[in-house]
Amino acid sequence: MKHIPRKRFGQNFLIDQDIIRALVESIRPQPDDLMVEIGPGLGALTQPLLKTLDHLHVVELDRDIVSWMQGHYPAGKITIHNQDALKFDFSSLGERIRVVGNLPYNISTPLLFHLVQSVDCIVDMHFMLQKEVVERMVAEPSTPAYGRLSVMLQYRFYMEYLVTVPPEAFDPPPKVESAFVRLVPFARLPCPANDEAMLGKVVTAAFSQRRKTLRNTLKGLLSDADFSALGIDSQLRAENLHVTQFVAMANFLGS
Repeated sequence: MKHIPRKRFGQNFLIDQDIIRALVESIRPQPDDLMVEIGPGLGALTQPLLKTLDHLHVVELDRDIVSWMQGHYPAGKITIHNQDALKFDFSSLGERIRVVGNLPYNISTPLLFHLVQSVDCIVDMHFMLQKEVVERMVAEPSTPAYGRLSVMLQYRFYMEYLVTVPPEAFDPPPKVESAFVRLVPFARLPCPANDEAMLGKVVTAAFSQRRKTLRNTLKGLLSDADFSALGIDSQLRAENLHVTQFVAMANFLGS
């Protein structure tokens, strides 16, 4: 299919066959997997996945690509959901879902947070993302890349940076390097928050002004006495705290 990539959909199609083989090997699809691919595009991952899978769900917004897929793939092998992935209810597909995709970089962060809402029915996720985003996801505390995205995803997932992918592996080549990442939900949260909404509120406030101390960013939520009771130095910045410490603050506020 001859298709002009649409900038508004963030379309960059993967074309490097060696990279594609490496990604599929990382995913390790099994015939009976309940798998959904986000943004299948022209089938770089779709076609090799279908060689193993009995069936594949895909979520694709571009109607031209949907029309092409309907004529290209056997109807019994694929179910096409012509919807915006940011609004798609992934839990509607069933339990033990595996999610894969070369995600549009312009919506990758909100899409990751959207998928968290369906985490109870997800086995794992494998995504191509902007390298900078993957570095933020897996970043350690007290490093420049560590932030809100790091904390909120590390709270919920074990994550593994798998491979760096150069711009020339795509058509058109993006202006940035990409990376492939694996996310596996924890079967049991290492440090559960009593109120995850409160955790999100604390993390968002703490990172709202990165260069300011916790004493300033969390003013109105926690006092000096509260920090003392928690054993957390209020002169630290948000980037210096581990996930367990953010959970401790959230649980303190919710108690």
